[in-house]
Amino acid sequence: HSTKERLTRYRAVDLSSGLELFNHSIGNRTNNIGEFLAIVLGLAYLQQQNLPWALYSDSKTAIAWVRQKQCKTKLAWSTKNQDLLLAVRAAEKWLHEHTWTTPIYKWDTEHWGEIPADFGRK
Repeated sequence: HSTKERLTRYRAVDLSSGLELFNHSIGNRTNNIGEFLAIVLGLAYLQQQNLPWALYSDSKTAIAWVRQKQCKTKLAWSTKNQDLLLAVRAAEKWLHEHTWTTPIYKWDTEHWGEIPADFGRK
């Protein structure tokens, strides 16, 4: 999330090639929601492509939400964020309707530096 740009973006990057697999913007929202949506979309992408890769995120909160199959945001429903919360509901639905074997790991920023999927704003 960039407070300067008033924009939350999330993407997936293939660690071996540096290739960006997807890149989405969700407006001026919270980082954890972006991380949650990125993980779920990453799981769906890997499953669809039949790729046996691991998935990394630097958000303990988003990883926990995925494991619980529920985004526990406190963001209130409004016409301003309706599209975002519908995307969150769709992601939760996907988690409940699919089984995955993709391991999800916490990125070790202290030892590895910033996660490549970040946008270089830290």
